[in-house]
Parts: sequence; C-alpha cells; structure tokens
Amino acid sequence: MHLALVTETYAPEINGVAMTLGRLVDGLAARGHRITVFRPRQRHESPRCSTTQRLSCRQVRLPGFPLPGYPQLRVGFPARRRLRQIWTLNRPDLVHVATEGPLGASAITAARQLGIPVTSSFHTNFDQYTRDYRLGWFKPVVSAWLRHLHNRTQRTFAPTHDLLARLGREGYANLRLLSRGVDTALYHPGRRDETLRASWGARPDDLVIVHVGRMAAEKNYPLIFRAYDAIKAVQPRARLVLVGDGPLLSSYQRQRPDAVFTGFYTGVNLARHYASADLYLHASYTETFGNVVTEALASGLAVSAFDYAAAHEFIRHEQNGLVARPADEAAFIGHAVRLAQQPALRTRLAAAAHATAAGLSWDTVVDGFARDLTEAIAEHLHAVPAASFPVAATSPAISQSAFRTPPS
Repeated sequence: MHLALVTETYAPEINGVAMTLGRLVDGLAARGHRITVFRPRQRHESPRCSTTQRLSCRQVRLPGFPLPGYPQLRVGFPARRRLRQIWTLNRPDLVHVATEGPLGASAITAARQLGIPVTSSFHTNFDQYTRDYRLGWFKPVVSAWLRHLHNRTQRTFAPTHDLLARLGREGYANLRLLSRGVDTALYHPGRRDETLRASWGARPDDLVIVHVGRMAAEKNYPLIFRAYDAIKAVQPRARLVLVGDGPLLSSYQRQRPDAVFTGFYTGVNLARHYASADLYLHASYTETFGNVVTEALASGLAVSAFDYAAAHEFIRHEQNGLVARPADEAAFIGHAVRLAQQPALRTRLAAAAHATAAGLSWDTVVDGFARDLTEAIAEHLHAVPAASFPVAATSPAISQSAFRTPPS
C-alpha cells in the first residue's frame, strides 16, 4: 500500500501519540508499505525519517503555529488545496488522519473530494480536557466537532475496548480497535542502575517513585504530589522522580523542591529511569490510552493507577497492579501508601506486571492495523466506480515533486 499519514504531532516531538505513530510507521515500512507523513514543520527537527524508514517513508512538512498556552506543540494550518495538489499528482491508496486539528480536518475533506478512502484514529480526549483547562462550558461543542469529523471517515480507530464502547454510545460510527504494544527488549527490569538511583539521592534500600509524562494540567500532578506526601509520612526517605517536560514544569519545580525533575528522556535513558524505580504512580483519567503504563509494567514496576484506559485494559487489581475507580483519589493514595509499605506486595505485582507486558507485541498491533486498512481500501473500491477516480500522475519526476518540502 501507499499510505498518506496526516498528523499534527510526530517525532521529534515526545508524546504518546508521536511515539505510537512512529511505531506504526516503522512497522508498516518494514512490511513493505510506502508511507508519506504530512505534518506541521517543527522546531529543532531532523530533516529525515529514522534510519529504518528512509527508503519507505517520506515527509511533507507544512506550515503550522504553536498551540496557544502550549508552545511545545504545533498545529497545522488547513491545507486542503495543497493536499489535493499532491494527491492528484501522486495518489495514495488511503489517507489516515491521526489528529483532529485544522490540518487533519482539511485532509479528510481533500481525500473525500478526490475519492480516496480515508480513515482516522481517536488519540486524545480533547473534549475531556476542557475541564482541566477551565473550559467545561465548551465541551459540547468540542464533542460534536470530534464526532462529526470522525464520522466523515471510513473507520475510526481507538486504543481500548472501553473507549470504543464509550464512543459508540456517543454516536461514533465504524469503530475499530487499534491497541498499543510495548518494546519489552527496551523496557526491562534488567536496566536498573544503582548509580542513577544514587544521583537521585536514593540509597539501595530507599523507595523511589517515578512518573513519566507531559507536565500539563490534564496529567493530574497535584494528586501525585499528595500521594507522595502520604508515602513520605510512612517512608521519610522516599524519593519522587518526575521524567518529562511541559508548560507546568517551572511551576512544579518551584512548588516541589523535594522532587527530582529530570527533563525528557527517550530510548535507553528513559528505560533506565523506569527500571531504577520501585513504584509507578499514574494519576490521569482523561487519556485515551497511556503508553507510560505499559512501559512501567514492562519495566517491572508495581503500579498504582485509576481503572481507566491502559490500566483498565491490562491491570487486574491485586494481580499485576492496584487500580482505583476513576476520581476516587482517596483510594488511589491508599494504594500508593500500601505499595510503599509492603515490599513483598511490590515484588509480587512487579513480576506479574512484567509477565503481562511480554504479551503486548507491536507486531500484532501493526499486522491488525494493516489488515483493517486493506479492508477499508477494498470496501471503498467496491463502493465507488473506478471511473469516478481522478487520474493520478505516475511519472517518477512528477511523483518526486509531490514530496518536496513546501517553502516556509
């Protein structure tokens, strides 16, 4: 297949959506599919795809603008005319839209106008985030917009069965599961590093709590701090290590000088941070998945989380982690304290967590995604007469011109 992937977040940005899309692109490229990524131009980015993608992946970087109040993220301007031009010259077999911003919305319109099958994925609960940013009154508008946008596509992929059920109740059509895998060769208990722990001020027997994520309102850091305070009441030498960056980093650094703020890490360095801790706290209950939960499980950590998203999908209470009902903050804190006080329980849950992650293969996820996209193309071909498709240019010279980066 020749696939066009339209997204407003992609590497080198560091977040769960960008990581997931990178894994999917890598996996599809390794299976012989050709992918073109359409995305906003980012700051400090590499001009190329990753080494494994270079022969099978091209990128078209379009104009964008920083998200107000969140300059680390950029949003693409609408680009219907530009996308129509590119896809007329070099027609993809399918367009997959991963984000619902202006660029993604314009891509759906362009694909439909050209008669190209188009699918989408639901990665972010933007309607739920309105509460975290004190815009609750705006939620009905955001919800209606998201539903309208996704229902213009042939498939909408979501990462958990629970989210699929919720979207179905809200009127979304043609839903499919696109779960997440985890790299168990990278995230592994064997990456524990005592020297790294010592740099955090932790002795070998001290308890280290870790959280990895974007430092933004929707991640519920105040609850993590409250749980940490409760843990310190019974384990005074416990250390809290926060891995990440975001708009609230400087504020949290001022509020919590007793915590260790490391900034963003990726790859082996990130895996070392997971494995060098003893307990993982995940306080968010507005995410669609939460890749950090499965990374923590694979790293052999006891996890306290809400029974939501990835935790709901893969954690069984008292078997491989502890989960509380969403918004039951007292139970969440109680579970965190219990894990801090009971090393035998932490050890048992951590071993079971690592075993759970062993079954979460990215290969299985990519294979399923490729099958679903192939089915969508076949359905479209049966539904639309071939004569109605615009004629696509196929000469190498024209095809290459379609991939040139637009001027700034």
